[in-house]
Amino acid sequence: MQSKSSTDYVKMPTDGADVWEIDASLLKFESRVGSGSFGDLYKGTYCSQEVAIKVLKPDLVNKDMLREFAQEVFIMRKIWHKNVVQFIGACTQTPNLCILTEFMSRGSVYNFLHKQKGAFKLPVLLKVALDISKGMNYLHQNNIIHRDLKTANLLMDENEVVKVADFGVSRVQAQSGVMTAETGTYRWMAPEVIEHKPFDHKADIFSFGIVLWELLTGELPYSYSTPLQAAVGVVQQGLRPTIPKHTHPKLAELLEKCWQQNPTLRPNFSEIIEILKQISKEVGHLSGISSVH
Repeated sequence: MQSKSSTDYVKMPTDGADVWEIDASLLKFESRVGSGSFGDLYKGTYCSQEVAIKVLKPDLVNKDMLREFAQEVFIMRKIWHKNVVQFIGACTQTPNLCILTEFMSRGSVYNFLHKQKGAFKLPVLLKVALDISKGMNYLHQNNIIHRDLKTANLLMDENEVVKVADFGVSRVQAQSGVMTAETGTYRWMAPEVIEHKPFDHKADIFSFGIVLWELLTGELPYSYSTPLQAAVGVVQQGLRPTIPKHTHPKLAELLEKCWQQNPTLRPNFSEIIEILKQISKEVGHLSGISSVH
């Protein structure tokens, strides 16, 4: 049998340009939909496609922000999953630094819960939790640790599909499997990350537990504390949010597994998916989203 030579493949035409680099002159900005420490988020269009445009404020750009920006582009251009916000392109030419993703018309789960005072009935809550778990499982299978999983970084499209977003502080896991340096948001942060200890993908599992509790209660985690007080409580007193009495027992058990102090005792997302599917079967698919005013 003849061995295939290295020329036995279809040569794709290329114009030498990187396919994800966008032409800023083709961007149309419509309205500002949010802002953060990095800059502003706009709704707009690119080549007649509706997009979200994350723009870095030129006057705020420093080495750290440039590193985060480069990291986000590096990670996003490699991932493709229906429960991860789709990357469209980026402009890497200063001063027009921006990242384009698909536009998620229903905004963040955080805004739905805390600003619109929305609530998820149990069957929908389980579907949302499954969406998040599938997106996160995909990231973990590709050695990507999100490091800032929270409801503000979970976006909903017009069909109520929830997708994981915002990879500014995400990292590709080192070969050793552990990472250091504190990052993320205190109310959702795993104790090992708060303590600047080495951590791995199990830090995201802890954050998911907090997100799941938030979906269940519609409340802000440790709302009676400052973020710093909450962080100290989580590390020193083993503080966790209170699970409501009427919670489905298997869901309550899952929450407690996810936010174990010892990361090795927390489940993986593949296990979480199976648990959520099992609970969904028991609950039955009865109802949709309800808005509480």
